[in-house]
Amino acid sequence: MPSVVGLLEQHELAARCRVDGLREEADRIQAELAVAELEWQEWVIARRRVDAVLVPDGVGSTAGTEVPDPRAAGGPSAPRDSAKPKSQVPVWREGLAWSVLSVDYQRILQALSGRDRLHQGPLTCQELAVMFGLDAVPAKVEALRSKAKRLVARGWLAEPAPGRFMLAQGVAGPGVGS
Repeated sequence: MPSVVGLLEQHELAARCRVDGLREEADRIQAELAVAELEWQEWVIARRRVDAVLVPDGVGSTAGTEVPDPRAAGGPSAPRDSAKPKSQVPVWREGLAWSVLSVDYQRILQALSGRDRLHQGPLTCQELAVMFGLDAVPAKVEALRSKAKRLVARGWLAEPAPGRFMLAQGVAGPGVGS
């Protein structure tokens, strides 16, 4: 019959072997993660460089432009002056209709237009996410913030306080132009 000390030593050795194996696997995963992060950073840098070359000075970045919704493939054709997928947000000017913007941007303007009509204050992107029925998780909120900041940069929205957005002065209701 084996001794108690002998059994304990066997269990200890087995546990030590398992710990060593898991440490080796963790080290391998850490090394793989480091390589993947470097590759990802290189792609981010490459995209920024391409943006810098392709986007005229003063116009802004194309990063985060709209991607076409595959579910809308069989829908009715868009009006001639509506925004096409991957189009940039045009700089606002008097008389420019909302239809030049993609649906996502029009939706933001519509929400803020309603608040403007009711003389309510500006909204945060988290409040917009909730209004749109989205989960107020960082990914959704940041996507809205990116769109709102782009609208601010192009003159469609104003940001009276950091992170709070409202229609810019002179921007009229949907489809009306200004």
